[in-house]
Amino acid sequence: MKLKLLAATVTAFSLLFASQVSFAQAGGSPAPVAPEAESLQSAQRVQIMPCGSLPSAKGPAEHFTGSARIDPLFRDSLPSHTSGGRVTFEPGARTAWHSHPLGQTLIVTAGTGWIQQWGGQVEEIREGDVAWIPPNVKHWHGATASTCMAHIAIQESLNGKTVESMEKVSDEQYGNSQSTSGVTGMTKKPSAAQKLIGDVDPKLAELTDNVLFGDVWERPGLSKRDRSLITVAALIALNRPEQLRSHIRLARENGVTRDEIVEVITHLAFYAGWPNAINAVAIARETFK
Repeated sequence: MKLKLLAATVTAFSLLFASQVSFAQAGGSPAPVAPEAESLQSAQRVQIMPCGSLPSAKGPAEHFTGSARIDPLFRDSLPSHTSGGRVTFEPGARTAWHSHPLGQTLIVTAGTGWIQQWGGQVEEIREGDVAWIPPNVKHWHGATASTCMAHIAIQESLNGKTVESMEKVSDEQYGNSQSTSGVTGMTKKPSAAQKLIGDVDPKLAELTDNVLFGDVWERPGLSKRDRSLITVAALIALNRPEQLRSHIRLARENGVTRDEIVEVITHLAFYAGWPNAINAVAIARETFK
């Protein structure tokens, strides 16, 4: 009985193989996969989007005041309706008043910013903070007047729409943010230059504040974030630990992420030497604490 079953199986397999060979020799091809099936198969695969694979864009003037950069991170992919992106605000930059039909989550990744809902108080948000904006709540968010801020924004779409944009935040409304958040009316803190050298060389501290940071760093040709990246790289190459320490802190305030600083150190190791990079790692470790 077993021999008969084995013989039948071999015969059936031989006939199936022969039919496939004949079909191929006749120029045949497998039946096409329906588009719906291909889409379903694609949706079931893990997708990796390399960093920078989606193009960055400048925040459009009708939706932003000041300089902001939008870096898309992921788009919605059915059946999900969730999308996310990173937004980096230069000092003074902010969104217009707006709302989201299904709400929004903000994860602050660098710097310090402000957020306010209509009729409410301005609240400060810092690196590591997470803000949840409920559906249809009118609000705005952006950098403070003196520091950059970067956050990741995650939201869902409803009927293909993720945001309802409204009027811009006026300079008067934004100016009120400084007073309600406690910025104005406070004793001005000494600058980093005044703390470092002001007691010995007050004139050099004054020039540092007024010319270097008051003029050069305020020039519109480069963003403060880009200037921080350049300065950190130069200080690593020159092996200037004291200045590097303060400029890594400043870079974080200007929207440079921890990962970006680490990447600069790694990159500079090949151009400025391993000892300089190792010293920079020690400074960065201390600063990140």
